[in-house]
Amino acid sequence: MLTAQQKQKKQRLVRYVIVFCALLIPLLGYVQRGLLSGDFNLPISSTILIFALININGLLLLLMLYLVLRNLVELVFERKQNILGSKLRTRLVISFVSLSLVPTTILFFIALRFVSTSIDYWFNAKVEESLQSSLKLTQSILHDTGQQAEYAGRQLASILESGTYDLNDMAGLEQFFIKTLKIDLPGAPDSIQLLDGERTPLLAIQGPRLLPIVLPVTPSEAIRLASANNRSEVVTQRTTIGELIQAITPVQLKTSSQQSCFLVTTVLIPSAKLETMQSVSDGITGYQNLIMLKAPIKLSLIIMLLIITLLTLFGAIWFGFYIARSLTGPINKLAEATRRVADGDLDFILEKEADDEMGLLVDSFNSMTSDILASNRQLTKAHWALQESNEISEQRRRYLETILENVAAGVIALDENNNITTINRFAEELLAIEPATFLGKDFHKALPKQHVLIVESFIKELLSTSKPSIERHLRVTIRRGETLSLQVNITRMVDDWHNPIGFVIVFDNLTNLEKAQRLAAWQEVARRIAHEIKNPLTPIQLSAQRLRKRYLDKITEDQHIFDQCTATIINQVDEIKKLVSEFSDFARMPKLHKEQKNLCRLVEEVVFLYREAHKHLAITSSTDPTIPEFFFDAVQIKRVLINLLDNAVSVLSDGGIIKVALGYSNDQHMVRLEVTDNGPGIAEEVKLRIFEPYFSTRKSGTGLGLAIAQTIVTEHNGVIRAYDNAPTGTVFTVELPFDT
Repeated sequence: MLTAQQKQKKQRLVRYVIVFCALLIPLLGYVQRGLLSGDFNLPISSTILIFALININGLLLLLMLYLVLRNLVELVFERKQNILGSKLRTRLVISFVSLSLVPTTILFFIALRFVSTSIDYWFNAKVEESLQSSLKLTQSILHDTGQQAEYAGRQLASILESGTYDLNDMAGLEQFFIKTLKIDLPGAPDSIQLLDGERTPLLAIQGPRLLPIVLPVTPSEAIRLASANNRSEVVTQRTTIGELIQAITPVQLKTSSQQSCFLVTTVLIPSAKLETMQSVSDGITGYQNLIMLKAPIKLSLIIMLLIITLLTLFGAIWFGFYIARSLTGPINKLAEATRRVADGDLDFILEKEADDEMGLLVDSFNSMTSDILASNRQLTKAHWALQESNEISEQRRRYLETILENVAAGVIALDENNNITTINRFAEELLAIEPATFLGKDFHKALPKQHVLIVESFIKELLSTSKPSIERHLRVTIRRGETLSLQVNITRMVDDWHNPIGFVIVFDNLTNLEKAQRLAAWQEVARRIAHEIKNPLTPIQLSAQRLRKRYLDKITEDQHIFDQCTATIINQVDEIKKLVSEFSDFARMPKLHKEQKNLCRLVEEVVFLYREAHKHLAITSSTDPTIPEFFFDAVQIKRVLINLLDNAVSVLSDGGIIKVALGYSNDQHMVRLEVTDNGPGIAEEVKLRIFEPYFSTRKSGTGLGLAIAQTIVTEHNGVIRAYDNAPTGTVFTVELPFDT
């Protein structure tokens, strides 16, 4: 991640590159135009310079392409990294590029087409043919001028050789030359010279066009060649007024000594015509050089167009970045300031960079942070005060919750929408419910139908009577099959403004209290009955025995009746004694004598005795051998098991199945003893009273067996219950803790 200084250096370097390219591109264009037009006379070949310019333009093109792609790649990476402001920069850059790309692309292709067409037109074959024809025309002018001079020389030489004129008559010969120069005909010479064999001028006549200059000396080499070849030789000499075309023609004058001379005829090509001819020659030469540079020039122009196009695109991208930075810079600062505000740092001022709308936004943000800081300080003070108040309220709430959790009564609260809001621990344990399945739910949906009817009746009675609370005694059967005797109090809750906020139900468990009261009452009854009955039993039994012993042998009539009556008295007294013994046992249960015993062995022994005594019944047992020995009163627990087996045997007089099972309970901390039969079962109304003293469904039963069994199990801190067996019969369960 680049730092702010590194980013500034990079932006400064990019600006330098842009300025450098902006200055270099026009300079290279000017140099290239000068090389093509021939304005520069440099010691280095223009072709080399043009190729060098093409390479430089190619490098500039790559540089522009690098800058464009680099900015675009940076934008892509910023967008992928979710840098703040990258999306806005992307939209702005895309907008500027889109606005500039279409016209720039159209202009580029039009210019490219125009350049290609122009270059092809410039280097057309017809242009080259025209230039070649012009060059040939120029060359023909020089050749024709030389032929004219040579022709004029031969004509004059033939006249002189004819003997018309003599060297001795120089005046006549001069007049002839002057007359010849005055002839205004195409091809007429501008100067005539006559040289002797020693190349000494004998006569020289100049025409009016050659008067401003002095004729140059005729080259001796040309004269030698003309003499040696005996034909005319044409030479060219440059002067200030033009090009002199001289024809050197050998002449044999007819004199006494047959003297050899040379006739020099000169024709002037003026400087203006020479310049025209030279420009034609230079033009064809330059054109031929340009033909060699056609492809490089075309490539150079295309590269220049690409550079300008990329410069335009780069300018659009850079301008987009510039506008985006001018927008996202303050936005980034605002975002950073927002994060600082979110972190709780409010004591700072955001610097304003401009007086535009962004500056107004910065001022608004600073004003907002100042207001928030002031409000925060006030809120802090209020928070501390509220926190102190909340701590006091929380302490009170915890105190009340502690009281509610530890109070020895069940508490259930309902709101005005009949939703269950509170269930204390006593209610959870007593009713064997899970708070998570009830809290926050409507009691109509959470409770069984019979319980819903009970709660609705309480609420209706409370609302109809307008009393603050009502209290009722209630018997309820919970999910475990137990019937509880509850003292229920339901109260209407109101707030400080006397608005109703719900109901609170408080109930006490009177089940054990009622059982204890009934047990104590029945024990007192049993004690008194045993006391009242026990006293006369012994005299009655002794009297019957004495009568039987003394008079049985003496009575002759109806002896068997006497015997039967006395035996009946003795037997019934024994039965009454047994009944009195049970009354005594119930009224005064013996104290427990706990010893570490093996309950599995005890169960097997009792089941074995009953299995042998009742062959018509299928009595089975299953015990878990892993149950360890623990402390319990073996005599009393054996008595409980015998009572349960007696009840099962009594209902299966015609045969049946009895199963005895011993194992762990669900929580693994208690041992569970089950006695199951497939008899007729126990009616629902009977289940509520089977553990009450002196309640029995058998005619011969005293109703104390299950009451004594419940007392023994309770003193062992255990639980005894009765359930229906499927499909028929009854299940008695005894659960004893290992730490009885």
